[in-house]
Amino acid sequence: MIAKIEQLLKEVEALHASNAEELEALRIKYLSKKGAINDLMADFRNVAAEQKKEVGMRLNELKTKAQEKINALKEQFESQDNGCDGLDLTRSAYPVKLGTRHPLTIVKNEVIDIFARLGFSIAEGPEIEDDWHVFSALNFAEDHPARDMQDTFFIEVHPDVVLRTHTSSVQSRVMEVSQPPIRIICPGRVYRNEAISYRAHCFFHQVEALYVDKDVSFTDLKQVLLLFAKEMFGADTKIRLRPSYFPFTEPSAEMDISCNICGGKGCPFCKHTGWVEILGCGMVDPNVLEANGIDSKVYSGYALGMGIERITNLKYQVKDLRMFSENDTRFLKEFEAAY
Repeated sequence: MIAKIEQLLKEVEALHASNAEELEALRIKYLSKKGAINDLMADFRNVAAEQKKEVGMRLNELKTKAQEKINALKEQFESQDNGCDGLDLTRSAYPVKLGTRHPLTIVKNEVIDIFARLGFSIAEGPEIEDDWHVFSALNFAEDHPARDMQDTFFIEVHPDVVLRTHTSSVQSRVMEVSQPPIRIICPGRVYRNEAISYRAHCFFHQVEALYVDKDVSFTDLKQVLLLFAKEMFGADTKIRLRPSYFPFTEPSAEMDISCNICGGKGCPFCKHTGWVEILGCGMVDPNVLEANGIDSKVYSGYALGMGIERITNLKYQVKDLRMFSENDTRFLKEFEAAY
């Protein structure tokens, strides 16, 4: 009898169940009227008188441990079934809707994808910059208006530290540590000291591209611009280049595209001209190459830059630039199907 009790004790201690049905089967096997422990109770009357005290104590211990084991397994399943593990009880009972990408991110990714297919890689740099990389390395004269306090945010603790006014600073950083061929695209946020209105903001986003190699010509630039315009705005898009001036390119140009709203026929959006300006571009000035350690007699290159907000306005007709930074979910939901 003692040996049987010891054997059942070992079995009880090792009991486990993966679901409620298995647990019920174990309860019936050990604790029901026809169970193994009840059978031992029935055989107790056949135990010798001098052993009854010890056997009785061991039987009670076995029954108690079996009941405790079954109850413990039952509590384990009940705690798993209540579904409260890991639940934040402070959450709203309403379903939480999924968000969407910001329209600026959608357009930025489109621009990056187009240039990536042309072999351009992404380059990034700091938003807090020094005067050299933002201005001097890019052929800005000491008295250039862009250095004026009206355009640039200066860090008070150091007069040569500024918030970058364009992502061209990334180009100068890449050129000073790399030798051609260089083919990069520089997306990022920039800052200018301007009054905030529906058409201007103190911070906005740019994407600039730089290609430096041997025998790079303006024709190469024009073909890249035409391909970009058609990929971004449609196969029927036309471009035109107008002479312009930028300190870091010579010759320089501004590029217009045929209005994607009226198809070039003229409308209020394009001021009835049929054309809309989208970016500035030009051949990298030899002074910029030399300032960054590149031999301008061997290498040439082109650069271009555009505002992401400007491109987004053209694609989605967003009339107020402030909407991009106000986090109005009603506005953001309009772009759920845009990517």
